[in-house]
Amino acid sequence: MATKPSNNIWIRRQQCPCGDWKCYIKYEGDEQTSVSSHLVKNETSSISSSAEVVFTPYVGQIFISDDDAFEYYSNFARKNGFSIRKARSTESQNLGIYRRDFVCYRSGFNQPRKKANVEHPRDRKSVRCGCDAKLYLTKEIVDGVIQWYVSQFSNVHNHELLEDDQVRLLPAYRKIQEADQERILLLSKAGFPVNRIVKVLELEKGVQPGQLPFIEKDVRNFVRTCKKTVQENDALLTGKRENDTFELLEACKAMVERDADFTYDYTTDENEKVENIAWSYGDSVRAYTVYGDVVTFDTTYRSITYGLLLGMWFGMDNHGKAILFGCVLLQDESSDSFAWALQSFVRFMRGRHPQTIITDIDSGLRDAIARELENTKHIICKWHILSKLVSWFSLALGSQFEDFKAQFDLLCQLESVEDFEHQWNLLVARYGLSSDKHIGLLFSYRGYWSVSYIKGYFLARTMTAEFSQCLDVFLKRVLRGQTCLQVFFEQVVLAANFGNQSKDGMQYMHIRTCMPIEEHARSVLTPYAFNVFQREIILSLQYGTQEMADGSYLLRHYKKMDGECLVIWIPEEEQIHCSCKEFDQSGILCRHSLRVLALKNYFQLPEKYLPLRWRREHSVLPMDDQNAQSNSDECAQAFHSLAETLLTESLVSKERFTYVHRELTGLLDHVRTMPTTEDFSLNMANNNISES
Repeated sequence: MATKPSNNIWIRRQQCPCGDWKCYIKYEGDEQTSVSSHLVKNETSSISSSAEVVFTPYVGQIFISDDDAFEYYSNFARKNGFSIRKARSTESQNLGIYRRDFVCYRSGFNQPRKKANVEHPRDRKSVRCGCDAKLYLTKEIVDGVIQWYVSQFSNVHNHELLEDDQVRLLPAYRKIQEADQERILLLSKAGFPVNRIVKVLELEKGVQPGQLPFIEKDVRNFVRTCKKTVQENDALLTGKRENDTFELLEACKAMVERDADFTYDYTTDENEKVENIAWSYGDSVRAYTVYGDVVTFDTTYRSITYGLLLGMWFGMDNHGKAILFGCVLLQDESSDSFAWALQSFVRFMRGRHPQTIITDIDSGLRDAIARELENTKHIICKWHILSKLVSWFSLALGSQFEDFKAQFDLLCQLESVEDFEHQWNLLVARYGLSSDKHIGLLFSYRGYWSVSYIKGYFLARTMTAEFSQCLDVFLKRVLRGQTCLQVFFEQVVLAANFGNQSKDGMQYMHIRTCMPIEEHARSVLTPYAFNVFQREIILSLQYGTQEMADGSYLLRHYKKMDGECLVIWIPEEEQIHCSCKEFDQSGILCRHSLRVLALKNYFQLPEKYLPLRWRREHSVLPMDDQNAQSNSDECAQAFHSLAETLLTESLVSKERFTYVHRELTGLLDHVRTMPTTEDFSLNMANNNISES
């Protein structure tokens, strides 16, 4: 089996179906997305072909090629309970092959063969019985165009035709599609026996046992045939990995000349070959001094070509965007390898440890963090846990899995430790999972992922679904189409360049409550942080307050949509503390605290509740970007005022509204077709607006 060149050397690690939470399938083929697309393509084509109406062939029927004719006749045969094979072909010097004969699989008779000189030779019974069903094709050239027409056709069989559930077992239809071939090889390399590979495929495709388009014997033959080729490919990949890692090391050395603050480190094996390698950029180190309080260490991707584990350190800037702090490539997932990676990262960041680190669930990584980052809070990202639920529980729970997943998601949000553990016991008992090892694993790690245990840790909103999607987009953009490590390295260089950072967050921020606190926050916070703050201040209006004897406040939602929160106000020190601990976790005041501040007639937020990491001036973006934001605010404010006046005037009558709507629609279409120029001056635009 020839190895198909890979279009991408990276793939997201997939939990192995064997059930071991530490076991991942190590890919050595195309990326998962391509495998999935092949699977969808193959299944779609098979469905469409099965649904297609195939009419009985007839003499004189014309086909563009003999292959089209064979496919058509094969589809007809399958629907009618038999299969076909290619018989003789006739060739001439002028026309080449000008006749093709397709016959029923039971056509003709087997010629007696000379038996091998063995004690007990196998005496196989032939399926051929002289069936005369056939389709003969003849080539002709009409107006210079080659075509094939049916010259003879017979559908008379001298044997019984098969039913649908029997005909699919004929050798001609027992095809292992390319996507299934990839999957079989991966499971085989993971140590799965053939019978279990078949069961895994049945589960993944959602079919009943024995309903795959191939049988266990076909899988066994395929694995046996590919075994030698896979071994040869492994040897080739080892050589390619050594060359590519050496080129990556040379690229790091060259990068030092382009970026004086670029830093890297690597280890070698006993043969002086590059084993592990880590690197970071000058911009990343400088950004870490500002946003290094919370670090996400993503290890969800592996090189399918070299078997290297990719680790990438990320932070979140004050606009909610992902910042790349560094990369590492590891030969294995041992605790020692992770420890070396963490040591390198801390060294790159000049000895500064993050306040919080967020990772996937991994015992080796947990032990390494506990050893190397003693004072850093370790959090396991709940999105990684939720992504594993399917491989861990779908088989055991069957039709109950979706209900279990919904209940588990609600469990993740409980804020009280007592409530969490009580509901956890109910969940385990309800679904009979008391002896499940994954349930035991999750419970033993509950201090790393459950909201009730981690709600006091500072996370800077890195655990939101939006940031998780932002990371996913970032990774896919960097890893898409990378065919070697050096190309990947150059792509990461571009991604780590803050001169290329997007300015999406720099939009005009509308005031919605007219509260002085909101005005004050808008003047200080970035658009991203202000949007979060604004949502909290709007929701704060839905809470009632009750002052307690000790001067604290009990807050309840007017519809009792969530639990009560206790807010403690210390006027002498201008300190406010809420039991929900939202400020401790995100650095943005919660709705409960804002409600009490409004009650205390605060028109501005105390400075301590406008942390530097969310302020406009606390940014790694160049100053011209900050100026552009200021200009953009002024321009947007002018348009907003004009739009409000236009809306007010247009609502006076139906005629006015119809006219304004029609004109604005036409104006919008016209503006969209106008060319754009990158050197457009917002200052000039503001001047024009003010003059008009």
